[in-house]
Amino acid sequence: MPETTTQGFLEVEQIKDGTVILKSKALRGIIMVSSLNFSLKSEEEQSAIIYQFQNFLNSLDFSIEIIVQSRRLNITDYLEKLKELELRQENELLRYQTADYRNFIVELISGSRILSKSFFVIVPFALIEIPGISAEKKDIKKENKQKQIIPLTEAEFQRAKSQLWQRMEFVSLGIRRCGLQSVPLHTSELIEFFWQLHHPEESEIGHYPEIPPEFLS
Repeated sequence: MPETTTQGFLEVEQIKDGTVILKSKALRGIIMVSSLNFSLKSEEEQSAIIYQFQNFLNSLDFSIEIIVQSRRLNITDYLEKLKELELRQENELLRYQTADYRNFIVELISGSRILSKSFFVIVPFALIEIPGISAEKKDIKKENKQKQIIPLTEAEFQRAKSQLWQRMEFVSLGIRRCGLQSVPLHTSELIEFFWQLHHPEESEIGHYPEIPPEFLS
């Protein structure tokens, strides 16, 4: 029986030019989106945001996926810097105040978990949407696991990527109309994104793998 690795269970085949290529040869782009404090907005502002978001969703002729990622906020480095600052203080009063503040932060986080939230929009693109793609590749959804999927040519990838990034620009425009900022994730950021999904404990303490230079395009 052949040995099965964790990677064999993942749908992602490759990350290239800021684009996720799935094993089915479909593409995905990921946009990171800012947040806003909705509860602090006035009633009129809240209604305007909801209206713009409804218009944005209604304007789409393709599906999107919204991901809310919660991670425990790691402030270990911040506490260590406070400790260093405390030790360097020559003024006794300032040294005492720095120590008091550091202890306050430690007590504040000891009884509860402080979470940071990140927001992402996943934008899809399928080969069946490209005119001129061969019938074998358009029938990918009908492929079974035993049948080999025909690889993408570089020209097909570039055509699909261009269409995908046009969609991502359209999504970003709709997001901006809702009062939010957005930025597409590029290759190194996409690698970190998927690594965080599968290594949440390591990412919470600030540990990330070193990405080889050839993947930073």
